[in-house]
Amino acid sequence: MILIQEKLSQEVEIISYKGVPKIVSGVDLSFQRDKAIAVIVTFDYESLSLIDLTWAIDFVKVSYMPGFLAFRELPIFLKAWEKLQCEPDIVFFDGQGYAHPRRMGLATHASFFIEKPTIGIAKSKLIGDFVEPGYKKGDYSFLYHKNEKIGIVLRTKDKVKPVFISPGNWLDFNDSLEFTLHFCTKYRVPEITRIAHLYTQNLKERELL
Repeated sequence: MILIQEKLSQEVEIISYKGVPKIVSGVDLSFQRDKAIAVIVTFDYESLSLIDLTWAIDFVKVSYMPGFLAFRELPIFLKAWEKLQCEPDIVFFDGQGYAHPRRMGLATHASFFIEKPTIGIAKSKLIGDFVEPGYKKGDYSFLYHKNEKIGIVLRTKDKVKPVFISPGNWLDFNDSLEFTLHFCTKYRVPEITRIAHLYTQNLKERELL
C-alpha cells in the first residue's frame, strides 16, 4: 500500500482550477460492524441546493489503518459513484487530501479513480504543524510538514475549533480555501460534507442496523 501511495504521489498536480465549479459533490462513509455505507450528495454550487443523492452499501474488506483509509473506503465509494445521475466538477471528501505523510490522503487517492479535482475536509489533523488561526470565521493558517505546505487550518465559524482542508488533486490551496468557505453556512463542518454525513447516519439506521 505504501508503494502504491508513493507511486501515485508523483503524479499529483496542485494547480489552479480554471473558472468556478457549477456542480459539486460531497462524500461521507459510515461503518457498522462488517459493512459500510457510502453517501454522495451533489449540490448546485451557486444556490447550494441539493440536486442528487446516491449511496451504496457493501462489506468492508480492509481493516482500519491510519494513513491507508483509501484502501478501506474507496471500493464502497466507487459503487456509489457508479449510480450518480449527474457529473460533478469537483468532489469533496470527509478526510485528508494532500495533508498526508505520503501526500496521498483519501481525497487525493480518489482523484485517480474518478478523474475529478478533489478536496479533503477533515475535523482533525493527521500530520503537520501550524500556528493557530484567528477566532473569526474565515481566519486561517497554513499546515506544514517537513517544510512543505500541505494544507489549511480554517476557522469556519467564530470561536469554534478549525477544520483541516487540503487540495486532493488538480486544484490548489487557494481553490480549496475558496470552495470550502463557499459551503460554510452556520455550522463548523461545511454543508457539502455535513449533509453527506447526516445522510450516512440516517441511512445506516434504516439499512445496516
